[in-house]
Amino acid sequence: MATAPWFVISPNTALSIIGLVRGIDKTVPTPAADWHTAVVDVVIPAYKEQDNILYALSSIVQQTFKPRQVILVDDGSKDETASRARAFAKANGLALTVIERDHSIGKTPTLKRQAREFDSDVEFILDGDTFLESPNYIERCVQELYQGVGIACACGTVLPMRFKDREALAESAPFRNALAGKRYHDPFRDRGSMPAIWWWITNIYRDCLYKFLQRFVYLGQMVFFGGITNPVGCAVAYRREYIKDLFDRYEPLFGDDLTNSEDIFIGFALNNEGYRNIQLQDVMARSEEPQVQRLPRQVYLWSSSFLQSCYYFNDLMVSPFKAPKRLWHRIKNRVSGETKKIEEMRKIQEAYRQPFGDRFTRENGRTIGWVVFMSAFEKIAFPTAIIILVILKMWEPLAVTIIAELLLSAFVLAAVSKGERIRGFFSALLVAPLRYLLMMWDVVTIGRFAADVWITGNRKWRK
Repeated sequence: MATAPWFVISPNTALSIIGLVRGIDKTVPTPAADWHTAVVDVVIPAYKEQDNILYALSSIVQQTFKPRQVILVDDGSKDETASRARAFAKANGLALTVIERDHSIGKTPTLKRQAREFDSDVEFILDGDTFLESPNYIERCVQELYQGVGIACACGTVLPMRFKDREALAESAPFRNALAGKRYHDPFRDRGSMPAIWWWITNIYRDCLYKFLQRFVYLGQMVFFGGITNPVGCAVAYRREYIKDLFDRYEPLFGDDLTNSEDIFIGFALNNEGYRNIQLQDVMARSEEPQVQRLPRQVYLWSSSFLQSCYYFNDLMVSPFKAPKRLWHRIKNRVSGETKKIEEMRKIQEAYRQPFGDRFTRENGRTIGWVVFMSAFEKIAFPTAIIILVILKMWEPLAVTIIAELLLSAFVLAAVSKGERIRGFFSALLVAPLRYLLMMWDVVTIGRFAADVWITGNRKWRK
């Protein structure tokens, strides 16, 4: 979620609107292969997830597309994550492999090692604090993943996990089988009233943010460019060979120190190669959000990872400056008839098709680079503009800007919140102060990134 526009009035919002008005690429794709025959392994990276792991596993058991196996990687939890998972698997006949580490080494090595050590077609990543609400989540992701060779990963819509979502899943048959007739008591209920309030505030804020992003901004990007900058990494299906090749290429350069959020780096790297990261609107997952006090750290990790990825994939970010060259080649090919010849010779059709390889990115850029550039611009420009207005005491322009943006954001949230439009409108107003505070906190992120690049030379970027 690191490319989230801070302001609803933003360049990325404009791009999404243009995309929605323009419409999708109507090329009828030739599927890369029969998705029904795809071998899928589910990998669950988990660290101290004893209170969540049964939810994740229960949601997998209920999927319409059955994975070959589930691999739980317990990253040095020292709690009951592994033991509870084993008991659940035994009660439900689930093919579960548990890998227990002595100490935590992070999620990046997990993705890398499972991509290399197993031979599945699809590596489905499900974080230990996430569960699949839609029973056809994996099926839809795999189905879309095989619509073209250029699609490298697919994810659904991810929204915050709520008490009622947990309670509903706890009533499912797999969950009851694991309990062996015992009554389940959600440990989240034992956290106390204040932690519950902090969690509730975060959930309202994230619910507004995620709906705005996934049902409007990312949807427009999907229509316009055929993909988004990076998948939502807590519930995503990857073409395993693509991920393996990615790590084989970048491990000699960076080791496991990719950026502060591995899914953002992976998304950028795939875009840089000409692949697409797609998001589906018709399936949903739920993820545990941190309490409000931990939001600044999470925002720092996402935001800094976005900036770090822009640094590593600069050729992708500066794609808008190479647009005239791409336009000239397109015009020249159409005039010469080369475009028509290529289309006639092409036996495999694919929407949003572009040449693969980073050489093409270096020379011509990528259309998705517009999103990267606009996101980087607004991430730096908007907080800076507000600080300048405050320093210059230009209170009236500042007030008009904030009020206009606030009202627009509320109306947009109402529009994308089907069935609960009034709630969406007032929720957007309620979380506005937190949204602006986190935007100003991003100034710290920008400063730390600038120091890493131009002062300390630190490149040990890793969550």
